[in-house]
Parts: sequence; C-alpha cells; structure tokens
Amino acid sequence: MTLLLRINSSSRRNGSHSSAVADHFEACFREKNPDCKVVARNVADGTIPIISQKTIEGFYTSPDAMSAELSDATALSDQLIAELQEADTLLITAPIYNFSIPAALKVWIDQVVRMGHTFAYEDGSFQGLAKTRRAVVVCTYGAEGYLEGQPFAAANFVEPYLKFLLSFLGIRDIRFISVQGTTADAETVQANVEAAKQECKLAA
Repeated sequence: MTLLLRINSSSRRNGSHSSAVADHFEACFREKNPDCKVVARNVADGTIPIISQKTIEGFYTSPDAMSAELSDATALSDQLIAELQEADTLLITAPIYNFSIPAALKVWIDQVVRMGHTFAYEDGSFQGLAKTRRAVVVCTYGAEGYLEGQPFAAANFVEPYLKFLLSFLGIRDIRFISVQGTTADAETVQANVEAAKQECKLAA
C-alpha cells in the first residue's frame, strides 16, 4: 500500500494557503492512488516536543545500553522515523516565517534526523538512509520575489534548507510548489493559489 506522509506546519487553523494547496495535492494523490494510506501530522499543534537532554543521550546510546528512561525519551522519534521510512511520498507544508521554516517544522526535523536511522557517517562521508522515494514541499511567501533569480531570493532560507536536508536524508526526488504574494489583493492570491494547484496535479 502506498503511504503519503503529510506534515503540516502552518500555525493558521483557518485560511492557510499552504494547507489549501496541500489539500489539493492530497486529493490528486488519492485520485491517482485510490488504495493509498495517508498519515497526517499537524506539527504546529504542539504535540511534538523540543528534543530534550535525555532524547539526545538516547540518540547516541547503543541499543544494548539503552535504559528504560532513554527508551521513553526516544520513543516518539522512533515512531516519527518509522512513519517517514514507510512513506512513499512526503508532503510538507512550509510557510515562510521570518525568512525561514516554522519552529514547529524544525521540531519534527530534529526528531527524525538521527544517526543510524535516517543518515549514517562512514569512511569520512555521510549517507542518507531514508527510504522515502520522493518529497513534495508546498512553500508560501507573504511577499513576491523570493524564488531563485528574483530580487529577494537571498532572504529565502526555506527552500534551500529543506532541499539540502531532504537530499541529506537520501530523498532524491524533491519538488517545490510555491505560492508567493499571499498578502496581496484577493484576486492575485487566488490566481497564485490556483497556479499552485495546477502544479499539484502534475506532481501527485
């Protein structure tokens, strides 16, 4: 069964453009994969905590030396990594917050980027261990000009970071679907969102 893992990071409960575009992608994905399974996590709801001292200790403790306390501290990471490893497609919504990704998305990232599980370091080089075949990232920007070759591209720390990170984990097929100008007039916003939805049909 094909699994779509959806990670929503917008803090907006209503009116989120990234969520609206991701909804459309999910609908297209379900249409093309009628027997698929979808696992959705709204990381902005606070259910994934910032990694703690014990979590980090557990990350770097060998399996035969894990205590009950360390196992508990890394249990959520184990679960989130299992979801990622099972997924055929990873769908991330990433609105730009102060030129970077939402803090809630970084919290999820810190739980799943883990030595020996999603990446390895051997013979002086890193190797991605993620089994996920591809990733689709829906990025939204309040202003225009953030994309490559545009005037404000140097202030975009969302797409370059996520592209590097996902590649680092071993995901080779990465596609970004962007909606700029989300604070513009309603007609412009609608046109930009509709253009992104058209991209979803091709990417699903």
